[in-house]
Amino acid sequence: MSKKVLVLASNLGLWGEELQAPWDALKKAGFEVTLATEKGITPLPLILSVDKGFVDPVQQYNVNPAEVVDRILEILGNGEWDTPIKISDAKASDFDALAIVGGPGSPLDLVGNAKVHRLIEDFYYQGKIMGALCYAVGAFVWARKKEDGKSVIHGKTMVAHPKEWDFTGDLPYPLYNATPANPGTDLVTAGFVFPLQVIVEDAVGDTGKVIAVASANRKEPVVHFDFPFVSAQSVESSIAFGDKMVEVLSN
Repeated sequence: MSKKVLVLASNLGLWGEELQAPWDALKKAGFEVTLATEKGITPLPLILSVDKGFVDPVQQYNVNPAEVVDRILEILGNGEWDTPIKISDAKASDFDALAIVGGPGSPLDLVGNAKVHRLIEDFYYQGKIMGALCYAVGAFVWARKKEDGKSVIHGKTMVAHPKEWDFTGDLPYPLYNATPANPGTDLVTAGFVFPLQVIVEDAVGDTGKVIAVASANRKEPVVHFDFPFVSAQSVESSIAFGDKMVEVLSN
C-alpha cells in the first residue's frame, strides 16, 4: 500500500521550489500526497521565487533555474495545488509522514501556528517521519514533549537556515497570481520574522547539534536525517530534501 504524506505549505509566501521539489519527488516515488494550508486555498509562490533572473542579495547568485520556474508555473497552471485541505482538518492518524515546506511566509502562518504544533506532537507520539525545509524547521521548536515540556527536537541534530543568510532589509510578500480570494498579505517585515538558527540551537539544547552551512549551494545542498526528523537548509536544498524524504520513507 502506498504511503500517505501530508505536506504543509504557506498561504502567505511560499518559495515555489520548496514545495515543487519535494512534491514532485514524493509523487514520482508513488506516495499519496495531500496538501494542507492554513486557509485551505492554493499556496501561491512569492513573485521573487518564480523570477528567473532573481539574484539572492545575501548569497549573490541566481537561485531560480529556468527549468524549476517552468515546472512551478506548470503545476500552478494544471491546478495540482488548488485543492488543499485546511490544517485544522488534518489528522496525524490519517498519514504516514509529514513534510512542512518553507519560504518567507512560513514563519507567518506555519511556524507559529499552534494547530501545526499540535499536529507535529501527534505525529511525534505516533512515531512517524517528519520533515521540514528552510524556515519551516522552526515549527518543530514549538512542538513540545509531554514528559518534560522540552521541544520534540531536543537532543537531535537538525539543519537550520544559517544566521549569515539573515538580513534586516524590508521584506514584502507579494504573491504570483494573487487574487481577492487569495491575496496573501501586505505585511512588510524587517528581514525574516526571527533568526532560525538561534531558536533551533536553543531547542536542541546542549545534547543536540545544529548544522548551518553558509557556503551551501545547489551542488552542495544540506540535508540531515535524525529519526524521526528530516531537515534541510533552504531553497538550494529543496531537491535533496525531497530525495531524502523518499529515501527514508522507502526503507
